[in-house]
Amino acid sequence: MPHIRLRRLRKNEYIRNWVGESDLRPKDLILPYFVTKGKNVKEPIPSMEGIYRLSPDNLLKDLKGLNTLGIKAILLFGICNKKDGKGSTAFSKNGVVQKTVKAIRKNIKDIVIITDVCLCGYISHGHCGIIKGSRSPVSGPRNYIIDNDATLKVLAKIALSHAEAGTDFVAPSAMMDGQVRCIRETLDKNDFKDVGILAYSAKYASGFYGPFRDALASRPQFGNRKSYQMDFRNSDEALRAMALDIEEGADIVMVKPALAYLDIIHRAKERFNAPIAAYNVSGEYSLVKGLAEEKDLILEILTGIKRAGADFIITYHAKEAARWLKV
Repeated sequence: MPHIRLRRLRKNEYIRNWVGESDLRPKDLILPYFVTKGKNVKEPIPSMEGIYRLSPDNLLKDLKGLNTLGIKAILLFGICNKKDGKGSTAFSKNGVVQKTVKAIRKNIKDIVIITDVCLCGYISHGHCGIIKGSRSPVSGPRNYIIDNDATLKVLAKIALSHAEAGTDFVAPSAMMDGQVRCIRETLDKNDFKDVGILAYSAKYASGFYGPFRDALASRPQFGNRKSYQMDFRNSDEALRAMALDIEEGADIVMVKPALAYLDIIHRAKERFNAPIAAYNVSGEYSLVKGLAEEKDLILEILTGIKRAGADFIITYHAKEAARWLKV
């Protein structure tokens, strides 16, 4: 009975590593960054131990160590201090993300830059799209709805501004219907056919996003995001959304969050001939930090996401995990 013999052989660590079925590598990990305007800024995020809001100069310093760790890709989120009802700062050529991408392109080689495309961090009410509806000075818009088509136009402007700055991938996360097609058409029309799209295709309305919303100051000022993010009870809907995004031109499709949605990652990997990304989100990160068995638990979690079928894992644990994997 060979399988019994193999169990005995696995007492040897080297053999155990050799016969392991799921191989987590540093290049599978994508490291998110929060970038803010200014110089020499390194502002801790209280709800995310070890994670900071960085000014572009400090971000560049941090990036210089990634290549030795084997991390090949980053995801940028911009911190906006001048929000309005239309998120106009998000597509400014002088926006913090745009300027940071240009600085990275000038100073760092061999790094894949992915930029988040959304409005929640740039718009005063904290939702991911343009609002239409009757207004109340106390509670905000009553009977508000997201104006999907108006939002698409803004998302396309943001994506184009990122492409002009030099990003490799744009990552639309607003969960608006048709966002991938609109962005793909805009990029192609402006001769950015080589800029890819990493689509937040199955982004669930989740309680795991709390620390991220602290980092970006993007909590909705009224209502919630359940009308445009996915119901966590649904799985078939996620596959339909991913199929539609692939049809519209997505190069990579994402499941977010990761841990409560490993079944979605697995089903997507079996269904689609496309790379699958998973976002090990801020709440998942913060739950693990400081635990006694942190190292083993982080590697177990990330390997589980990989085993479920993720080709790429966006995780705030990327640097420490890469160090452990390199040993």
